[in-house]
Amino acid sequence: MASAELQGKYQKLAQEYSKLRAQNQVLKKGVVDEQANSAALKEQLKMKDQSLRKLQQEMDSLTFRNLQLAKRVELLQDELALSEPRGKKNKKSGESSSQLSQEQKSVFDEDLQKKIEENERLHIQFFEADEQHKHVEAELRSRLATLETEAAQHQAVVDGLTRKYMETIEKLQNDKAKLEVKSQTLEKEAKECRLRTEECQLQLKTLHEDLSGRLEESLSIINEKVPFNDTKYSQYNALNVPLHNRRHQLKMRDIAGQALAFVQDLVTALLNFHTYTEQRIQIFPVDSAIDTISPLNQKFSQYLHENASYVRPLEEGMLHLFESITEDTVTVLETTVKLKTFSEHLTSYICFLRKILPYQLKSLEEECESSLCTSALRARNLELSQDMKKMTAVFEKLQTYIALLALPSTEPDGLLRTNYSSVLTNVGAALHGFHDVMKDISKHYSQKAAIEHELPTATQKLITTNDCILSSVVALTNGAGKPLLESVPYEEALANRRILLSSTESREGLAQQVQQSLEKISKLEQEKEHWMLEAQLAKIKLEKENQRIADKLKNTGSAQLVGLAQENAAVSNTAGQDEATAKAVLEPIQSTSLIGTLTRTSDSEVPDVESREDLIKNHYMARIVELTSQLQLADSKSVHFYAECRALSKRLALAEKSKEALTEEMKLASQNISRLQDELTTTKRSYEDQLSMMSDHLCSMNETLSKQREEIDTLKMSSKGNSKKNKSR
Repeated sequence: MASAELQGKYQKLAQEYSKLRAQNQVLKKGVVDEQANSAALKEQLKMKDQSLRKLQQEMDSLTFRNLQLAKRVELLQDELALSEPRGKKNKKSGESSSQLSQEQKSVFDEDLQKKIEENERLHIQFFEADEQHKHVEAELRSRLATLETEAAQHQAVVDGLTRKYMETIEKLQNDKAKLEVKSQTLEKEAKECRLRTEECQLQLKTLHEDLSGRLEESLSIINEKVPFNDTKYSQYNALNVPLHNRRHQLKMRDIAGQALAFVQDLVTALLNFHTYTEQRIQIFPVDSAIDTISPLNQKFSQYLHENASYVRPLEEGMLHLFESITEDTVTVLETTVKLKTFSEHLTSYICFLRKILPYQLKSLEEECESSLCTSALRARNLELSQDMKKMTAVFEKLQTYIALLALPSTEPDGLLRTNYSSVLTNVGAALHGFHDVMKDISKHYSQKAAIEHELPTATQKLITTNDCILSSVVALTNGAGKPLLESVPYEEALANRRILLSSTESREGLAQQVQQSLEKISKLEQEKEHWMLEAQLAKIKLEKENQRIADKLKNTGSAQLVGLAQENAAVSNTAGQDEATAKAVLEPIQSTSLIGTLTRTSDSEVPDVESREDLIKNHYMARIVELTSQLQLADSKSVHFYAECRALSKRLALAEKSKEALTEEMKLASQNISRLQDELTTTKRSYEDQLSMMSDHLCSMNETLSKQREEIDTLKMSSKGNSKKNKSR
């Protein structure tokens, strides 16, 4: 168990390790990709910075050049303003100078126009570069934020993994300590088992030598005493004449007697059930004395009146079967011819049940349709209709298997011997089903009777008839429960077997006692059922008699009743006095002396003329008989002790067999211990290897995490520097 648990734990750890390893690889790939992206962004930033610096320098130079040009334009304008009044005075003389100034002016205008266009172009380039720089900066900031969030997530994952690794390391360390303790205990047990195995091996050697000697002796006896074996071919064995076994015959007769008692109880209960059902149809739901019953119930009553012609042959057939089994005959299924007649009688009874079943169901439906039927009573009637169907089906199943058992008596090849046990088990299952169905019928009919008794229109006839039907159903249930034997637990069965092996009583005597007790029990149960029915009938008669006396009292008065009571009291007193005198006459009188106890009936009875010596002689003879009985009792005790010694020897043999089984178990235990030790050593090694690998992996992960943190810090610093530069610009 410990090895299995360790293997399960190792498998779980290996699976977790593989998952974490895959996650770590994914994280490594992500970090490498982010590093490459950050390096590319750094290079792009450098290029942009260089281009911005060049543009800034060009802008500075252009602004300086523009300032120079603006100053020069101002100077030229001043000179032009000064030269205009002079030109007015000297127009004639300054034609040549005007031409020169116009040429210079046109040159300056062209140069100024070029500078203005170049300035506009530079302004546009500067604006575009600024916008592009802002866009790149925003992208880099968003990328940096995503990278920071991913880094935080990666850090949380790494922290969780480190926690898991630490927890697994602690668990593994605890498991390692527990396994070390277990290994120490197993080593101690292994030492003890080795000592026991050595002792058992010595005993096994002695037993092997003894058994080998006995085997050689038995083989030599078999070779010398058994000349041939003629039971090789099964088709020839079928021709053998069966042996006569008196014990087997007694057992078969006992089983047949039990079956006869069961069938007798079943027949009486079925007769009562069908008879009282017929009586109930005449009373409920319509009383035949008041009104005519339905044609359906008339037909049903007619069929039920014929129940004895179908039920009583069952008892006769089983009685003939019981009488055919004697001590002198050989009882097997091939010789039990009377079982076929019983099967035929059972078939006829099942035909009777099939014939009355639809009428019974229709009668229950008619009760449900009457105005007196309540919802609860209707539900009970539906349950009873289902129970009646089940009862007929169970009888059909039982008849099928009994017909199969009766086949070998008429057709030897009709049923194979290998199927005997399965057919008998199916018969037992059918009887179990019959008992269950009868229990359901008893429960549902008792509920139905209780509901009908509460009806306002319930008559005394209906109540008594329901009670009689219920008692017959209870008798059927009790009779069906007799073949159902309770199972015995295995330990109790072993104890009973040992007791049987050590017992000294004769099995035949016990079988006879059991047979007698079973016969007494069956007779007592029959008498019980008979007297229960008699008591019910007497109760009915008593109620009728009380009713008749009450009616008579109303007519004649109470004076005559008082006279009759006095006469009855006088008669009872005289009868009591007579019984007392008879008891006084017949009561024996005992006189005790030192010699013994003498018994005489009364003082009035004078014994015959005998001397005192005869009395003493008789007394001593009785004493001698008593002593001889005690001697016989002592002899029987000695025989009992001898039998106990034999039983103890048998128990010793059984103990030796159990000892051999224990030695084999010890061998298996030692092998298991060695295997567990090997597994423990291998698991320890694999455990240590896994711990070392996990520690190395944790160290590498910590290094990679530290590197990632440094790179993220550098990225943050560079982004902050770029943002500061952009702000300053």
